[in-house]
Amino acid sequence: MLGPQVWSSVRQGLSRSLSRNVRGWASGEGKKVDIAGIYPPVTTPFTATAEVDYGKLEENLHKLGTFPFRGFVVQGSNGEFPFLTSSERLEVVSRVRQAMPKNKLLLAGSGCESTQATVEMTVSMAQVGADAAMVVTPCYYRGRMSSAALIHHYTKVADLSPIPVVLYSVPANTGLDLPVDAVVTLSQHPNIVGMKDSGGDVTRIGLIVHKTRKQDFQVLAGSAGFLMASYALGAVGGVCALANVLGAQVCQLERLCLTGQWEDAQKLQHRLIEPNAAVTRRFGIPGLKKMMDWFGYYGGPCRAPLQELSPAEEEALRMDFTSNGWL
Repeated sequence: MLGPQVWSSVRQGLSRSLSRNVRGWASGEGKKVDIAGIYPPVTTPFTATAEVDYGKLEENLHKLGTFPFRGFVVQGSNGEFPFLTSSERLEVVSRVRQAMPKNKLLLAGSGCESTQATVEMTVSMAQVGADAAMVVTPCYYRGRMSSAALIHHYTKVADLSPIPVVLYSVPANTGLDLPVDAVVTLSQHPNIVGMKDSGGDVTRIGLIVHKTRKQDFQVLAGSAGFLMASYALGAVGGVCALANVLGAQVCQLERLCLTGQWEDAQKLQHRLIEPNAAVTRRFGIPGLKKMMDWFGYYGGPCRAPLQELSPAEEEALRMDFTSNGWL
C-alpha cells in the first residue's frame, strides 16, 4: 500500500492539477494538455567515474534550448533511466526543470515495474517539476502483461497522478507492444493525454490515430526515422533521439510536414533515415553520445553495462552521417 505521505502528495497534486493550466493541465473547459511538437529525449551525462554530471547536463540543455522544440523528454530510454537510482532520477528531472526555458514542456519518464512504484515515482516527478509523466510499459513479466493487466496498470497510475500521463510503447527495449485495444480504452481516461510509439510500425500508428480520433488524444512518433510518415497519418509530433544532434533539421522536417511541403519533407526525411537508425537501433545510446561529442555537445561515457563503441563501430557511425552530408 502507498504510505500516508505519498497519499497526501497525491491528493495535493490532484487539487493543483484541477486549477493549473499554464503548462498544459486540463482547463476549465476540459481540454487536455497539448503535447504536439518535437522533443529531444535528453541523455544523462556521466563523469569518468560514472557519476551523473549535472554541470554537463545543464550545458547541453542550454544549447538544446536554442531550437524550437516543444519541450524535453527526461528519463526516457536515451536517459539510461534503468541504470539510475530513484534519487538520481528525481535529481536529474529537478535540474532539467531549473535549467530549461520556462515555456517548454518537461515530460519525465516515471515508469517502474510495479503499479505502486510507478504511482510513487510519478507523484515525485510532479513534485520536482515535471509537466507530464511518460510511463513505459512494465515488461519483466511480459507473458502476463495482457491488455487487461496494462489497462489496469495505466488506469491506476492516471487516477492517482497529479500530472497528465503519456503512454510509452518501446518494444525494442521491452519486448512488448502496448496493444491497440488497450490504447483505445486508455485514451478515454481524462488524465491520459497521448502516447509515444517507438515501434516504427506506421500502419499501427495510423490505426491508433484513427481509433482514438473521437478522444482528445495525441500520438507522438518515437523516432525521426518515421516522423514524416507519422505526421501524414495524423501524429502531432515526435520524441526523436536524433534531435539531440540534428535539432534544427528535425524541427525543419516538422515545419515542412505541418505546412504541407511534402516533396521537400520527403527529401529531408530520406537524408535522416540512415543517421537516425545509427543512433537508435544500430549503435544505440553509445552511438548517440559519440555523435553528441562530435556535434559540440557533451555525450561522454555510458553507465555500465553499456560499453563504448569499438573503433570499427565508430567509423561506421561516422560514415552514416558523412554519406548523408551531415559531417
